[in-house]
Amino acid sequence: MKFNDTPTVTGKTLAILPYEMSDENIGSHVLEKGREYHTHLNPRQLMDQACKEYGSDLRGRINGTQHIAGVNRKAPIAIDTHSKVFYLPTSSPKSNECVWICYNHVLFIEKVKQKLTRVHFNSGESILINISYSSLNNQLQKTAQYRNLLEKRVSRLQKEIELDLLELQP
Repeated sequence: MKFNDTPTVTGKTLAILPYEMSDENIGSHVLEKGREYHTHLNPRQLMDQACKEYGSDLRGRINGTQHIAGVNRKAPIAIDTHSKVFYLPTSSPKSNECVWICYNHVLFIEKVKQKLTRVHFNSGESILINISYSSLNNQLQKTAQYRNLLEKRVSRLQKEIELDLLELQP
């Protein structure tokens, strides 16, 4: 598997999984449409970097979710509100076992065992993760609710700006 020294989260990123590089170091296994690679950044660091590319950081995105949707545990985030790319964590983002899944690419989930679920992506790829079906399903529902609330807020703000601009015209 390739190792990437300059990883980025793009529209093709399906999931970011922890990857044990050594006893003390956790990196990431990044799954994208049609390719995958490893990187020295752990999933939290990679998500933080992705958020910073759009003017915030991971903590700020989590705080925003908590404020808008009232989600306090395993809060989903919007990397970028303009392109409407949403990610959900499978556990606490501080945990070395946290997997970040791109909500936009999930086709369906399938229960495999008690705490093992397969995530099927719309690109045909799939991953097995150590999480119960009901917990992951709950995370997907939280993300859908947050996405809906955020999109309504952004739409309302855009309409207000358009009306303000119309009033300024002679």
